[in-house]
Amino acid sequence: MSRIDELRATAHPLRLRMLSLLTGAALSAAEVGRELGVSQAAASYHLRVLERVGLIRVVETIRVRGGDAKRYRHESSSRRVDPAAPPPPRAPIDEEAPFVEAMIGELRRRARRRADGPGVTADAELWVDPEVWRRVVHHVAEASALLHTAARPPRTPGTRPVSMTAALFPLVRP
Repeated sequence: MSRIDELRATAHPLRLRMLSLLTGAALSAAEVGRELGVSQAAASYHLRVLERVGLIRVVETIRVRGGDAKRYRHESSSRRVDPAAPPPPRAPIDEEAPFVEAMIGELRRRARRRADGPGVTADAELWVDPEVWRRVVHHVAEASALLHTAARPPRTPGTRPVSMTAALFPLVRP
């Protein structure tokens, strides 16, 4: 599947939440539905969309009341980023717009749930040396990988829900 297919699949706020949820645990459509407050049918539909583009995969099948239930997992967010690798091809801006809108909506939802505790908010449009830029991208990717690797199932004792949203990209020179 292409980057555009991934952007289309993630241009729905519920699917963004599912990806986050499925980073910490393999869950069935029924379990995802209960956690996110949607029907099993709706969860199943959205999970199939994410699976079709390769963002999640079935990691086990369990027997439930005489039937089989697939459990899905999202692992691609925890991949390490090679700072020396060439950047992936960029989708046209009109293809990215729905994804950006979904990210904005998800950030608004998360901000309403914000609790006290350590955190950081940053916004910048700067001119920096390319090596500094590569290092920053690498460090943010490492921070994301650390969080995804450490993610646990929802409501695990001793854990707390947290949010990380990062969008780093070079700009066209004016």
